[in-house]
Amino acid sequence: MKKISILALALIFTGTNILWAQRLKIKGSDTCLPLSQKEAEKYMKKNSGSSINVTGGGSGVGFAALINGTTDIAHASRSIKMDEKLKLQEAGKSYKEKIIAYDALAVVVNKANKITQLKREQLEGIFTGKITNWKQVGGDDMKIIVYSRESSSGTFEFFKEHVMKNKNYATSALLMPATGAIIQAVSQTKGAIGYVGLAYVEKDVKTLKVSYNGGKTFVAPSVETAKNKTYPITRPLYYYYLSSSEKQVSPFINYILSPEGQQIVAQVGYIPLK
Repeated sequence: MKKISILALALIFTGTNILWAQRLKIKGSDTCLPLSQKEAEKYMKKNSGSSINVTGGGSGVGFAALINGTTDIAHASRSIKMDEKLKLQEAGKSYKEKIIAYDALAVVVNKANKITQLKREQLEGIFTGKITNWKQVGGDDMKIIVYSRESSSGTFEFFKEHVMKNKNYATSALLMPATGAIIQAVSQTKGAIGYVGLAYVEKDVKTLKVSYNGGKTFVAPSVETAKNKTYPITRPLYYYYLSSSEKQVSPFINYILSPEGQQIVAQVGYIPLK
């Protein structure tokens, strides 16, 4: 009887080590990158021997990696597109979607810009190229320089859909490969404007208040205004994984969804699920 108990304990211990020694790859959204990195760092400290590799590149890059089997989890700042669903279906792969947090998308300008707020319609005009000078929206006589994420970015897609009402970006818009590059460019360029996830906002740039009701109320982006839903440009952040990988990825995803994991969400500058 004692031998059986010892063997059972050994199996439990071995099983725990297998879980702790899990290897995961997470790829995709630059918006999700700081959050996934911090969650992975804390998880690996708690689970000795586990290894989680986190990279960015854009939501589209993450979905492509999920389709071709080079990542276990695609983290994304937009929902999966129909053509991506079809590619997974054609490959005989079913997938699962989890919302892990929420994010506020902040519109940022150079600190020297005297503009403090804009209506959605004005943002649409600026990013489509109809408004080209800050004096057209009450600012100085200065050319507007538009910075955007590149088209593989979920943030690019979300901003186009929810702020620009699916109109095309101006041909003059400068497409940046990463969110950090937008922060750097806006901080160094007096007439610049761009958009970034709230967690990326730094003291070197200024966030604008935004109105979605024709200028009746303007709301600044913050964790609080995103939580109480008064800030209009908020969105869910997702993890996508193959159904066949559920056992492998679930321990880490469950950690993010746990009270401890959601506390990290708030610490990094995102909005927890509850």
